[in-house]
Amino acid sequence: MSDTLSQQDVLRLLQDPSPQTRADMAGKVAGQFSGKHLSASERVLAEDIVRIMAKDVAVRVRAALSDSLKTSTSIPRDVALTLARDVEEVALPFIEVSALLSETDLMEIVHTGSEQKQTAVAKRPDVTEKVADALVDKGAEQAVAALMANEEAAVTPTAMDRALDRFPGSETVQGPLINRSKLPVTVAERLVTMVSEQLRQQLVSRHDLPADFAADIILQSRERATYALVGEAGEDELERLVDQLARGGRLTPSLLLRALCVGDLPFFEVAMGRLAGVPAANARLLIHDAGRLGLRSLCEKASLPGHLYPAVRVAVDVARETEFDGGDQDLERHRRRMLERILTQFEEMASEDLNYLLRKLSDLNVAA
Repeated sequence: MSDTLSQQDVLRLLQDPSPQTRADMAGKVAGQFSGKHLSASERVLAEDIVRIMAKDVAVRVRAALSDSLKTSTSIPRDVALTLARDVEEVALPFIEVSALLSETDLMEIVHTGSEQKQTAVAKRPDVTEKVADALVDKGAEQAVAALMANEEAAVTPTAMDRALDRFPGSETVQGPLINRSKLPVTVAERLVTMVSEQLRQQLVSRHDLPADFAADIILQSRERATYALVGEAGEDELERLVDQLARGGRLTPSLLLRALCVGDLPFFEVAMGRLAGVPAANARLLIHDAGRLGLRSLCEKASLPGHLYPAVRVAVDVARETEFDGGDQDLERHRRRMLERILTQFEEMASEDLNYLLRKLSDLNVAA
C-alpha cells in the first residue's frame, strides 16, 4: 500500500469515515506533509489538515498521527505541543523522540506531566543538565531510574547524589546507576555503603574493580571497599571523595594508613589536609618537610592517634625514597617495594591493618 495520499484514499474516507480509516489516512497525511515537494499553498493546506487530525475525537487517529510525525522537524509548533500534551498513548512516542520540543517544553512536562511522560523525557537522547536536574528533583521514581539508565543524558555527579538522596532504598534507581559504563568515584563510594549484596556484586562485576575490592565487598567491610575506589580519581574528584568520606565519618586513621602504605600519597595528602583543616597544598608541604617536624605537627592537628605516627613516618619516608622505574607493571612493583619495606621496618601495627597489608603484598606477589 502506498504511503502517499491518493484519490482512492479520499474516496475511501468519504465512504468509510471510521476511526480506523481516519487513522490510516493520518499516517499518509503526515508522510505527505513531510515531503519537500509541497508548494507554499500545499503546505498551508497540509498544516490545516494535521491541526484538525491532532484534535480528532478518536485516540487511535491522534496516535497514528503522532507516531508518523514524531521525527518531523517541519510541523507547526502548536501541533507539536498539542501532541505532547495529549493522553499518554498519543504523547509518549512524540515526547521521547521529537526534536521540536524545547528545553522549556520538556521542563513543563517534567513539572506537570504524568510519571509516564516524565519517563519519556528521561529517555530522550538530548536531555540537558537543566532538564536532568528537574527530573531528579521532581520526577517520579521510574522517571529518575530511566534518567540514570540514559548515558546520553547530561547527568552530573551532583544530580546522581540527589537521586540517591531522594530514593535511598530504591534498587530501581540504584541498579541503572551501577550498570552505567562509567561511574564517578564519589557515587560509587556511596553505592558501596547503601546497596544490597546482589547489587554490590554487580558493582564489582560491571566496573571491573580490583579483586581485593571484590573480597572486601563480600566481607562487607565498608572502609576497605572505600579505598579500592580511590585509585583512578582525579584531583578535583579526589577532594570531593575525601569531603564525602569525612562527612560520613568514614575518613578514619586506619583508612589513611592503608592508603599511604599501598603508595597512594595524593589521597593521604588531601585527606590529612581535610582532617587538619588546612589546604591540601599546605598539608603536602608539611608531610614532605625534611625536618620531620611538619609531619608530626600535621598528624597532631589532624588528631591522628599517636601510636600510628611511627608507621606514617616510615611510610612517608619509603614513599619519598621509592621511585617509579617507568617499566612494565611499574605501579605494581612500586607498591610491592613499599609494602615490603613498611612491613619489615614497622611491626607495631594493629592486627587488622597488618593482615590487610600482608594480603595486599600477597596479591601483588601472585600477580608478578
